[in-house]
Amino acid sequence: MRVNSAGGFDWGQRELWRRLKQQPQLLHDAATVTGSELQIQRQLRQNYADELVPLAMSLVEQRRAATSKFSYAERMWLDRQGLQQSTSEIVARHKAQRFSGTVYDLCCGIGGDAVALAAHCEVVAVDRNPLACLWTKWNAEAARVRESLTAVCIAAEQIDTAGRLIHIDPDRRAARPSRSIRLEDAVPGLDYLQELTRQATGGAVKLSPAANFGGKFDGCEIELISVGGECKEATVWFGELAGTNSWRATLLPSGAEISGNHLEVFADQSGLKGFLYDPDPAVVRAGLLDHAAVELGLARLDEAEEYLTGPDYVQSPFVSAFEVLADLSNHDKEIRRYFRDNDFGQLEIKCRHIPIDATAVRRKLRLEGSEPGVLVFARVAGKARALVCRRLT
Repeated sequence: MRVNSAGGFDWGQRELWRRLKQQPQLLHDAATVTGSELQIQRQLRQNYADELVPLAMSLVEQRRAATSKFSYAERMWLDRQGLQQSTSEIVARHKAQRFSGTVYDLCCGIGGDAVALAAHCEVVAVDRNPLACLWTKWNAEAARVRESLTAVCIAAEQIDTAGRLIHIDPDRRAARPSRSIRLEDAVPGLDYLQELTRQATGGAVKLSPAANFGGKFDGCEIELISVGGECKEATVWFGELAGTNSWRATLLPSGAEISGNHLEVFADQSGLKGFLYDPDPAVVRAGLLDHAAVELGLARLDEAEEYLTGPDYVQSPFVSAFEVLADLSNHDKEIRRYFRDNDFGQLEIKCRHIPIDATAVRRKLRLEGSEPGVLVFARVAGKARALVCRRLT
């Protein structure tokens, strides 16, 4: 919803969405008519109001994009920014499992978390944006949990959080047009979030996994959540919903978890063995790399690298496994010679801390064979190496 010069919301935009909801045939036609965008608009304008046509086409586009995040995407109400900021269904359902009773979902947006919570809780969804509240109610209808959800259009700071269970997703774009990873730029800001963890009975703060949350939430548990190998969210659990350890990494959809506290476990460091392991980014971001290495019987290649190694093949959701085929120096001539003499066609290039232009590296190599391979640039005992591998998982 647009904000006018007085700092209020454009209520006319909200009424346009209400009118669109009353035109299901327009949405059907916008999703099924074929042709270029201009041709589709011209055809739709013959039967529908001009101001509703672009809105309908945009909604259809966002519903299609939302299918990667929501099982009920074809019935959702949202815009591009709402979709980008929303919690995916798989993550929202995972978090909702810790809650029970009545939950206040502050800064609810399009309702990704509120809808998941409403599947087994009574939810009060709060947002200062009246259009967000409208979308949340409609999305609760789409997910068939409307009877468990109430939407309230006020600022999060106006809610009395004492003695309540709270979920909050502070706005990371309010202070600037692009998304910020600094908690100081969020709305509500860091001071509010810290006070919330002390006042409320318990709950969760949704943050970017890249945010500067380290050392800012004493006595809380920070959970890093990845989906399909991509770290999606950092959740600060506080009060009665916090776990006993300070850090947790959770991998979805498997649900595998590892937890612990920093500086209580230290893995061995070793030279390269027969197998290389790349840890899930949630494990790395949670600072639990040493915990995972010890649990799996692996060693670190280097204190500045996250790659692990071991003499045996280990299968675990916490790491991707590679069989090491060659250990080369990080020199173009030796790397080119190796690939010229071997039967590689497809090549995956990986690095974490060594600056590599993967496109430039691939362009120099002769890849006319049939075998897939992986080229990993990593430090081994302080020296940059090029490790040729075969992916196992």
